[in-house]
Amino acid sequence: MTARQHDASVYEQAQASERFQELKRRFRAWTFPMTAAFLAWYLLYVVLSGWARDFMGAKVLGNINVALIFGFLQFVSTFGIAWAYSRHMEKKIDPIADEIRHEIEGRTE
Repeated sequence: MTARQHDASVYEQAQASERFQELKRRFRAWTFPMTAAFLAWYLLYVVLSGWARDFMGAKVLGNINVALIFGFLQFVSTFGIAWAYSRHMEKKIDPIADEIRHEIEGRTE
């Protein structure tokens, strides 16, 4: 068996392991719903901007209207999701990924 074949089999074994499957499950369990929620929120903004112009143009405070507030909240939600993603990865994903990486590095050396 060549070194390349050995490396491939190590990575294939790691991918088939229970820990790797848990890693993928945890990643998908957070990212898929969060992506769907963000896309729904973004599309709501687009749809309201296109078809609910009176609502979006309603003045809230001075020249600040609902559309401006929704636009600002798009930025806030983007940064909030990035922060939550970072915390989730640090707590739930990175420890498992580090374990798997150390295991693989031990097998390939």
